Amino acid sequence: MTEQWTIGEFSRITHLSIRTLRRYHEQDLLVPAQVDPATGYRYYTPTQIRPALTIKRLRELDLPLASLRSFLQAESGDAGGEDRHAAQQIVATHLRRLEDRLGRTQRAVQALRELLDPQAERTVSLEVLPPQRVLAVSLDVPPGSDLSWYDSAMHDLDTAAGRRPVLPPGGRYEHALFTDGHGRATVYVPAEAPLPPGAPATVKPLQLPQRTAAVATHCGPHDDLDLTYAALGSFAAHRGLRSQDLVEEIYLIGPRDTDQPDHWRTLVAWLIDPDTCSTP
Repeated sequence: MTEQWTIGEFSRITHLSIRTLRRYHEQDLLVPAQVDPATGYRYYTPTQIRPALTIKRLRELDLPLASLRSFLQAESGDAGGEDRHAAQQIVATHLRRLEDRLGRTQRAVQALRELLDPQAERTVSLEVLPPQRVLAVSLDVPPGSDLSWYDSAMHDLDTAAGRRPVLPPGGRYEHALFTDGHGRATVYVPAEAPLPPGAPATVKPLQLPQRTAAVATHCGPHDDLDLTYAALGSFAAHRGLRSQDLVEEIYLIGPRDTDQPDHWRTLVAWLIDPDTCSTP
């Protein structure tokens, strides 16, 4: 006969409390091998040890119940490799979410440490950006938009440019895009050649003028880009520099160049009225 253990014995073996095992049963995650119809006593077998401990780990990792049930169903399927692959994908997807969350938490901690350090200060300088010919997509970003508008604009620009520009792409954004959640945006790639025939209708040639700006280079992911913006805004305000209500970002090194966010470099230029300052 197959060896069976009472719920108390199984609890001692797995270090799962009796209350937890009962909850797993009630949630249909780990059904006992046998339940005595007269007494209601639960009995478990040795083959249930690994599933029990796997469920424990996945619940510790906050895998949602629905995903956990899908995982268990795939694990117990009869289709062999196909089911096992499906089960592994469920866990792999959740682990990626956890890694992303951990990364965001770590970056938030770093940003908080900087905010709590009265000596921490981001380097800002007053600079003049030279004129530049670009191909650009300009649009009004509606309220509640995600970043799909940026991806679409870059797709059209890449199509028009034909090949990867030597100089990095950039964008010009109204401050209202950040303060109100909607506003005017212009995404561009440097291009000396004229607009080629057959380019997407959204793409237009544009001559960026010489512009004066408070400038800082943001290092790493954009989670703490607000700290760089704060440094730029403070720099301008303390010196009585009047904002043009535009900010320009130049993606010196970004997702198009590397999949390692720690290596990203973004030049952020807070455009200001040159009449309010003495340019260097």
